[in-house]
Amino acid sequence: MSGMKQQVLEKINPDLTAIEMALVENLDPHLDLVKQTAGHLIFSGGKRLRPLLIVLCARICGHESPFVTKFATTFEFLHTATLMHDDVIDGANMRRGKQAAHHLYGAPVTVLVGDFLLARAICIAAETENPRIIRVVASLTEQMSEGEIYQLIKKGQTDLTEAEYMDIIRRKTGVLIESACKSGAILAQATQKQENALTAYGKHLGLVFQIADDILDYTADARELGKNVGADLREGKLTLPVIYALSRARDADHRRIKGIISNPEFTQSDFAELLGLLEKYQGVAYAQQKAFDHVLKAKSELQGFAPSATRNILDLLADYALRRTS
Repeated sequence: MSGMKQQVLEKINPDLTAIEMALVENLDPHLDLVKQTAGHLIFSGGKRLRPLLIVLCARICGHESPFVTKFATTFEFLHTATLMHDDVIDGANMRRGKQAAHHLYGAPVTVLVGDFLLARAICIAAETENPRIIRVVASLTEQMSEGEIYQLIKKGQTDLTEAEYMDIIRRKTGVLIESACKSGAILAQATQKQENALTAYGKHLGLVFQIADDILDYTADARELGKNVGADLREGKLTLPVIYALSRARDADHRRIKGIISNPEFTQSDFAELLGLLEKYQGVAYAQQKAFDHVLKAKSELQGFAPSATRNILDLLADYALRRTS
């Protein structure tokens, strides 16, 4: 375990324990098949980043309560639902180092349990009886669906621009982290300035995590990644390292990159050749720099808060998001 990961974990372990208990409690009253299928992914080693951010963002605004932890589970349920639906759509084999749920329980059960988790999240959000919170959860569910649909439309296309890519990742995953931070501030009845700062922090942090995950698809091994290396490419998803390399490559190299990414049956040798071309045109280095820029922007949004253990953890989370790639 890296020193930074250990440092972060030591500071957040009590919160993670409370979140785990809340996740179990909020699945327990429901059908065994729901608990079994959802639990296969929920309890398979996720970072709990989204619920943790809700707790931390409420705390940095001076608010703590058992309900904040319960509400935080909504974002883990939403995140899990999107992953389950994603894996069915993509035909993925692995998720977090385990067989994807649809291989064990079948696509119909997996999709329906994903739908249940979305509904469960909305029910918990409704318990706040706060229209602003309900609007945040409803809006983010809508935007995530739009992101999935847009990615499906663009699947297999080799002309995806950097701007289109950034829009997809913001809608598909970034908005979940952004909305988690905003929700924590709303639950804490924070000032508008505090809410805006934490929302912006979440926006930049969400982009860092997604760009970092996309970089790992080209730099990690399968055991470290928890899914098959090159999975994004095989699923027809163009990400920033390749988009940037394509924008710089010319002639034979440009044609070769397009040839590899257009062929879902590419070999390990093809993938190794692509890695070489990404290095030649600094695709990974460019993506890392973009992610680093967003780390700085995320941390700058916290400057208006007084120094505290909670602010320190939020700073560390931004650093940790990027350090996973180096």
